[in-house]
Amino acid sequence: MKAFASDNTSGVHPQILTALVHVNAGHAQSYGIDETTEDMNCLFKNTFSKTTEVFLVFNGTAANVLGLSATLRSHEGVICGDSSHLVLDECGAPEKWLGSKLFITPTHQGKLRVADIEKHLIRRGDQHYSQPRVVSITQPTELGTTYTPQEMKEISALCKKHGLYFHVDGARLANAAAFLNCELKEITCDVGVDVLSFGGTKNGLLNVEAVVFFNPDLATHFKFNRKQGMQLASKHRFLSAQFASYLQNKLWREIAMHTHGLAKILENELKNIPEVEIIAPVESNAVFAKVPKRLIHPLKKDFFFYVWDENTNTVRWMVTFDHTERDIQNFVAAIKKHLNS
Repeated sequence: MKAFASDNTSGVHPQILTALVHVNAGHAQSYGIDETTEDMNCLFKNTFSKTTEVFLVFNGTAANVLGLSATLRSHEGVICGDSSHLVLDECGAPEKWLGSKLFITPTHQGKLRVADIEKHLIRRGDQHYSQPRVVSITQPTELGTTYTPQEMKEISALCKKHGLYFHVDGARLANAAAFLNCELKEITCDVGVDVLSFGGTKNGLLNVEAVVFFNPDLATHFKFNRKQGMQLASKHRFLSAQFASYLQNKLWREIAMHTHGLAKILENELKNIPEVEIIAPVESNAVFAKVPKRLIHPLKKDFFFYVWDENTNTVRWMVTFDHTERDIQNFVAAIKKHLNS
């Protein structure tokens, strides 16, 4: 049985594996000075904008922390949501490596709102107070909800008004674009994002994420940040080949449409089970639900997943690229079986 715990639990997408096999021939320059990386850079510029600069790293924590390092001094901080990876799932890495404060902000269904961001700007210029410098959002959010382009434009306008940078944690950015039926650039550079952490691993790639700069001034010294952050790959072509394949012919959209479609099927099936309460709109590849406590332990034995909130018995069920409709039906059948036993 396949798990529903995380899109990290699946393997590597077959097209990505093919790209790795293809690049595994002969010799090539190391540390990103190779033709595969050059081709990948062109694909990023064609996908986003001509001024886009991209740097590959090994994991999402590095993408977030190093991406933010280009925007901050130690007396400055990041305004971010209370459910964000920066707050809950980075083991304090932002604070340790950036030496900066996180301004933890309440969210509504995972989203930061302009009014809540503005509350942190009251003491700007006060030498006794850490200075907000960046607004970071997760797209889609940790609850699987998605910011519309208009919502992102409103946050961007606030950032520009107050001289703040706009960072997006886009570990599942492709899922947001698929749900919104838009191009990747329409929810990044087109809405004023400065820095993007662009997810690979959760989307069928292997141990690679991208730090993408739409503000070229921030990228000036980043190659040194990456090296000092121990994230520069020697056999760089194996990372570049994956993102090149992912962007080529919009494989990202194919994967995201598949996972969102199955998540919607799961949502519709769950709506027919009275004891299961879906708590957030299904706008990506995640389904969040409150379930009876007696269901969790036996169901996890059949299909591993994570409990999002032990206090409310809220669970998170994630769909991956290699799930099928049969997997969804088997999962729903197991839920019904355990509820009725």
